[in-house]
Amino acid sequence: MNLIFLGPPGAGKGTQSEGICRDYGTIQLSTGDILRENRKTGTELGQKAESYMIDGELVPDEIIIDMIKQEMRKPELAAGYLLDGFPRTVPQAKAFDALLSQLGQKLDCVLVLNVPNQELVARLTSRRTCRSCGKTYHLMFKPPLAEGICDLDGGELYQRKDDVEETVINRLSVYENQTKPLIDYYQKQGLAKVIDGVGKLDEVYARLKAVLD
Repeated sequence: MNLIFLGPPGAGKGTQSEGICRDYGTIQLSTGDILRENRKTGTELGQKAESYMIDGELVPDEIIIDMIKQEMRKPELAAGYLLDGFPRTVPQAKAFDALLSQLGQKLDCVLVLNVPNQELVARLTSRRTCRSCGKTYHLMFKPPLAEGICDLDGGELYQRKDDVEETVINRLSVYENQTKPLIDYYQKQGLAKVIDGVGKLDEVYARLKAVLD
C-alpha cells in the first residue's frame, strides 16, 4: 500500500503514522529524515542540498525528488510506503506523479488529517521543553508530573520560540497557502480521503483504519 499523509502542523500525523506502518506493513518516508541522512553521510545529493541550506535557501524540488527516487528503489519498500512531509506543493506532486510513472508504481490513497486552526494553535503552543535534558512535554496530552518541572532531572520547562502563538500562526498560514492546494489536486484524481483529526488518539486512528480497510 502506497500512501501520502497530508495535514497541518500539529494534526498528529507522526503519531498516527506509527500505527499505520505497524498494522499495514508500510515504511514511513519522512523527507526531513531523508534530507538529514543524505547530509550526514555526505552523498552527492546531500552536498548539493547543504549548499542551499547554508545560504538559507530552500532546497530545490529536483534535489528532493532525486532523494525520494533513491529511497523508493530500495527493496524493503516493495510492501509499501507512507510519505510524510512530501509533496508540499502542487509542482512537487506533479513531479512525483512523473516519478511514479517511471517506476511503474501508483498511489493507493492520500490521507488528509483535518483539524481546525483553533485546535492546532492550542496543541502547538502547549509544548514545553526541559532546559537541561531537552525532553519534551505536552500540557494537553503528556504533561509533566509537576507543573514547570521535568520528570527526569527537575530541570525548568520552557516554551521554545517556534512554539509561541505568533510563530505557530505563521506556520499554519504557510500550510494553507502552499500545501492545502494539494488536497484539491488529489481530490480531482479521486485519491484524497479527508479524516477528522479531532478526538482521542485511538478514535482518530479508528477513522484512519476505516478508510484504509
